[in-house]
Order: sequence, then structure tokens, then C-alpha cells
Amino acid sequence: MESSIPRPGRWLWLATLGLAATGFVTLIARPAHAQEAPGPRLKTESPYFFVKSDDPETDRLPLKGTEVDVKISGVIADVTVTQTYRNEGKRAIEARYVFPGSTRAAVGGLNVRLADRLITAQIRQKEQARIEYDNAKKEGKTAALLEQHLPNVFQMNVANILPGDDLKVQLRYTELLVPQGGNYQFVFPTVVGPRYNSPRSENAQAAWVAQPVLRADVAPGTSFKLKVALDAPLGIREVRSLTHAIDVRQRDGNEHADIALARSSEPSDNRDFVLDYRLAGERIESGLMLYMGHGDNAENFFLAMVEPPKSVAASAISPRDYIFVVDISGSMHGFPLDTAKVVLERLIGGLRPSDTFNVLLFSGSNRMLSPHSVPATRANIAQALATIRNYNGSGSTELIPALKRAYAEPKADEVSRTIVVVSDGYVTVEREAFELVRKNLSKANVFAFGIGSSVNRHLMEGLARAGMGEPFIITDPVQAPEQAARFRRMIESPVLTSVKARFEGLDVYDVEPAALPDVLGERPVIVFGKWRGEAKGRVVIEGRGAEGPYRQELKVDPHMLQDAAALRSLWARHRIASLSDQEALEGGDSLQQRITDLGLRYSLLTQYTSFIAVDQVVRNAAPQNSVGVDQPAPLPKGVSELAVAHSLGAEVPSTPEPETLGAIAVVLSMLAMLRRRARRNDPRRLTS
Repeated sequence: MESSIPRPGRWLWLATLGLAATGFVTLIARPAHAQEAPGPRLKTESPYFFVKSDDPETDRLPLKGTEVDVKISGVIADVTVTQTYRNEGKRAIEARYVFPGSTRAAVGGLNVRLADRLITAQIRQKEQARIEYDNAKKEGKTAALLEQHLPNVFQMNVANILPGDDLKVQLRYTELLVPQGGNYQFVFPTVVGPRYNSPRSENAQAAWVAQPVLRADVAPGTSFKLKVALDAPLGIREVRSLTHAIDVRQRDGNEHADIALARSSEPSDNRDFVLDYRLAGERIESGLMLYMGHGDNAENFFLAMVEPPKSVAASAISPRDYIFVVDISGSMHGFPLDTAKVVLERLIGGLRPSDTFNVLLFSGSNRMLSPHSVPATRANIAQALATIRNYNGSGSTELIPALKRAYAEPKADEVSRTIVVVSDGYVTVEREAFELVRKNLSKANVFAFGIGSSVNRHLMEGLARAGMGEPFIITDPVQAPEQAARFRRMIESPVLTSVKARFEGLDVYDVEPAALPDVLGERPVIVFGKWRGEAKGRVVIEGRGAEGPYRQELKVDPHMLQDAAALRSLWARHRIASLSDQEALEGGDSLQQRITDLGLRYSLLTQYTSFIAVDQVVRNAAPQNSVGVDQPAPLPKGVSELAVAHSLGAEVPSTPEPETLGAIAVVLSMLAMLRRRARRNDPRRLTS
């Protein structure tokens, strides 16, 4: 049968079909991720799915439950977390458990209760704590070791848990609750999401990243209880949680509230617990807190929190360029990426016609939706959103190359640029990312939208902090409009620039932060420090607002002295965070000694200090026969198993990587064009 394609164009058909076939074969043959390290991957290099052993000798799920007791007084939260470990097997075990923590937590205490004995942990330099723990384990003593891998990732090791043992490990921390737009929020993370272990990361070989993960349809099997006692100087209103069902009981003129998790048929510990509340009067609790220490070498601490002025009118804002850096990797598949699309629709749709924008999609590779930024017209916005909707999430999470490409985009000198990162943060390149953002601060500021039920807040909050922006965490699609609106209010303009704090009559030192950032809409000014001498004078906050000079005073008097010992830990934690940021920027561990000294002096968990508790009774006569057990973590709610698969380096059914999809689109366009041309040149069409 003779071909219907004219002879002159047949060779074009054959060439194009060959190109198309090559493209599709390449797509099928290539893995779902890119730029992996050469050579086979070991199972221990990445998270893996937990498979329970049928061996009745060993209890593979030693963590039986977690109880969280929260007491919030004013702007300080005191939190006690009790983990219950029980060995229901027939062999002694060592339990290892990786769990999340608040990025703002100052972890300052650890106790272990074993039968009728209470063992109080000591703070030690990290290597020394590990040596003491290993020695106790070998000697058959029960011991607990609490280590920090990242500011929001901890690990508990408990050695020599004998059959029938019931241990309670209790850790304590404090954190500062900073209001945003009059809204106070307390967050308790419950699960560490699976991380893509980028070969670019300093954590590329970190053992904690290989934590076992339960399958998506497997419930955690551990009990989880949480209660909050909330006290405020003003009436409390609008107490709510969008993440969990809660029971709320208010009393004492609504100045006290007791909150507890409501009974539910679904697991409670597979997503962050987020509690929001507001105070009557639509105001934040700005003011000054003073704490006077006790003893010969006691230190006094203060905390000043000042409400910012109102945002300026939108008409007073200069045009800006926005680059939206959007994660479409495997861990974003499903709920996170679906929510990200809703967020982007709100963010991009809220730009002004005088603004310009571009979208960079990244997974193992990356691509820009446009060769250069385009005006935020209705047509350009619609085209960008239509393209984004076609992606479903696959591949690895190469954040660093994506950020480098965004910074490399040219712009005019007079144009201010904002980079908006949208991701779940499931990658181990925190330090590298912070360093990159800080070094490019002159090119753009950075805002970060963390999407998902258990976001890597350390990465997303750190990106915003390094980029002088603000983080936005969205755990539920219903939050998207609210957070997008908050973003627009903030980016309308800094409401206060050139901010400085002066102290008149009060002898202060070791003030944190050393330099105050510009104040964005709804974000208060926070100043920590130490003081000596008499409690007198005033704190003066000055800056420049849209309408001219700004000044606010806080009077200091002895009546402000409070029993707020938490200020001691909160100041030290803030100083440690500042030094850690500086260390990340400079590279290496040049500030290790200073951070270690602070951790030891103020009894705080840091990247260089750990808590160690050892029972001096030898309980296990054959410690060499003890079995190590890694407590599995549940898969975060709404996160696909692709998150674990792409961390493993597995090939999974997926949407093509951005550059592959672009190549296929070009091929298909050429095919369509040649088909139209062939039909126009077909002589039979003229005679039919």
C-alpha cells in the first residue's frame, strides 16, 4: 500500500519520528531522578519501608506512647514531652527513635524514670556523651542519650531495655510565641518526613536520614496525648486547630483555657499539631519582661516585644520582580503539590500589573516557564497557572541548583526582586541552602512557603531568615487563601526600616539580635539581652516608616520583674541560633567552641552538646546479646510513598522531569506542524 505522505516530506516524517522515538525511549530509560551520585546505592543511605519481623524474641515497636503537656503563660510556652518505652519481647534491646522538635525550642532537661528510680540527665559535649552512653551500654547499664541532628530533628537512644521493662523518658523545653497579625500560634511537630538525601549535602551519609518508615496504610500504633493550659493577661478568643479536633474549656473570664485532643478514629501523630488563638482587643502583648537571677554569678535577662506600625497603602509601593521556585519532586505528589497549586494561584493572581514574575519548576532538574520575567497580566498569569496544573510530582529534590538558577536570572539594577520558595522541605541541604541565600542577599530577599502536614520547618524558616523574608507554613488547603493574603500584606513594603534599639538608664549587654532586621507588616520587633544594676530607665525603638521617623518607648521599672527564668534559656537559644547561622555562612566549624560553651553553661541541647542519663545499676548480664531496634516513623499525612521511593533512588511511575517534558513538547509540536504542512501539500486534497 502506497504511503499517503508526499515523497518530498517523507524524509522529514522519518527524521521527526526517529527523534520522537529517541525522546520517549530516553524518558522511559532514565530514572525518575537526576544528578545522583555514581555507583549503587546502599539501603542504609536513604529511608526505607519498615517490615515487622515475625521474630517473637524481639519487640520491634518499643515506643508505646507520647504525652505532651504544654503550659503557655503570656508569650512563653513550657513543654514537657514524655515518651514511654516498653519491651514486650524476650531479649534486651536498644531503642533508637528519630523525632522532630520545634525550630524555636530551647531543650533544657531530660529525665528517665525506671521503676521507682528517677535518673536525671547531664549535659555533655556531644562526643563525650556518646562515649559515656556506649560505655554504659557495654556494661549492661540502662542509659538514655538525646542528640540533636538538626535544630528540628532529635534522636533518642535508650540502651538495655530488659524484657518487661517500662521506661518513661521525659524531655523539657521552652519556646517564645511571637504573634503575627495579632494571631498567636503554638506548633508541636510529631513526625520527621522522609528526606531526599542529596549528594550535595553535608548530611549525605547521615545515619538518621535512614530512619524506617511505615507504609501509607499502616497506622503508627502508638498512643498520642496532648493537652495545653493557656493563660493570658487578656481574654482569649478564637481558639482553634485546623490540624486536629480539639476540646476547649475556657474559664476565669476567658483568661484561661484548657485544650486537649478530642477523640478521633484517625491517628493524631502523623502531622504537626497547630493551635491558633487570639486575644481580645485585637492587640499583641507588646511590652518588656525582666528577670533577675539568683546567686553569686547570677545573670539578669530582659525581653522587649514591640508591635509594628500599620502597613502602608498599596499605591505607595514600587514595582517588584518575583521568581516562584516550586518543588515538584516525588514527596510533593498528591496533597502537598495540589495545595501548592492553590497557593500559587493566590500568590501569582494577587500580583499587580506593574509587577513582573517567572516560575521555576524543580525536581532532579529545573526549568523556567518563560525565558525571562513577564508582566503580571491576566493572560500571563493564566498561562503560567495552566502549565503548573499539569504537574503531578516526581523525582528527587535538587534545591541548590534551582536556587542558583533563580539568582542567575538577570534583572535591571533599579528593580527589586523577591524569590518565593514553595516546598515541603524534604531534603538535607539546609546548611548549603542558607549559605547560598545569605551570600546572595544583595540580589533578592527570600520568602518560603512550606506545604504539607509535617513540613521541614528548619529548612523553610531558615531560608526566610537568611533571606530577610518570612516563612509561611500551610498544613491544610483551607489555609492557602489566608496565608497568601498575609504574604501580600507583608510584601506591600517593609513598614519599618533602619530599626535600632536604644537603652537609656538600663545597663544592658549581650543584646540579641546584634542588628535588627527591617520590620514587615504584622511582624513585631523582638530584642533579647542581659542587664545589670537597677531596673530603671527605658527602651527606645526607632526606625523609619512610610510616613517618616518612627519611635516607641517602653518604660523600665522594678514592677516589671517576673519569675520568668525561661528568658535565660530563650536568650541562650537565640544566641546559639545566631552563631549557627554565622557558622553556616562561613563554612566549617569555626564557632563550634562558642556554641558548645553556651550549651554547657545554659544546659541546652545543641549540635555540639547532648543529654546523657545513666542508671548506675548493672541490669543486663549479657549486653552483647542486646538487639538494636529502630522505631519506625509514620508516613506524614497526605504524603505519598513516592517520597520514600525517590529518597531510595528507586525508579517510580512519574511525571517526566521538566526538561524532558519540554523536549517532548517540542517534538510533538514539530509532528503537528509537519502533519499540517503535509496535508496542505497533498495534491489529492485539491481533487477530492
